[in-house]
Amino acid sequence: MMRYFRVLRLFWGTAIAAEMEYRANFLLSALSSIGNLAGSLFGLSLFYRNGYTFAGWSWQEALVVLGIFTLLQGLSAAFLVPNLNRIVRHVQEGTLDFVLLKPISSQFWLSAYTFSPWGLPDVLFGMAVIGYAGIQLNLRPVDYFWSLIPLGFGFISLYSLWFMLGATSIWFVKIYNVTEVLRGLVEAGRYPIAAYPASYRFFFSFVVPITVLTTVPAQVMLNRADWGWVAGSGLLALALLYSTHLFWRFALRFYTSASS
Repeated sequence: MMRYFRVLRLFWGTAIAAEMEYRANFLLSALSSIGNLAGSLFGLSLFYRNGYTFAGWSWQEALVVLGIFTLLQGLSAAFLVPNLNRIVRHVQEGTLDFVLLKPISSQFWLSAYTFSPWGLPDVLFGMAVIGYAGIQLNLRPVDYFWSLIPLGFGFISLYSLWFMLGATSIWFVKIYNVTEVLRGLVEAGRYPIAAYPASYRFFFSFVVPITVLTTVPAQVMLNRADWGWVAGSGLLALALLYSTHLFWRFALRFYTSASS
């Protein structure tokens, strides 16, 4: 395990050093994040400005969901996008061979090779929105702490789904559109699940588990969680993570290397 931590430190240290050569990108990323957040706040305000509320969700509580969504979006931009989108390129260019020859787990290599600091503005803005809403709702530090558990489960589930989609590039090389569909579905997490009709709530809860990404962590933070959902999100995360490992090993059986 310590060997993996040392490798991870080398990976991210090198990635950050390379990215810092283009420091203006951080400013552009921050401006983009501000624009996206402003658009999300405006869209949410359209529902609440005339006294309408999502069933059981006040304006401040909906802000918590939006803040968690923005935070998760930043984490995805920092850790998932720069790594998992490269799987397709490795397969296309034959460089996956070099990854498989490394004396380390190929799934770990592909999942953690690089880190993009340009996702940090979304993380900071998401925390700011959550903090502002939390002050209005008189949340305690322990409320934020407990919400980290389902938030971690949601992030693991999102990683697992994304990685398995990336692994299908071994059979279907052009899958960028599929990953964009997943990202588009994740956009639904910017609003509480109560905002959607019953059929959509079923789809986002049991088909594509968007509910566990934002709504469940928000409910835990607001002390209104159904702990059955929290336990379910944990079991789902573990099942998806294990399935990812099995699916990757299965996919490699069909990989035709560039040297063969």
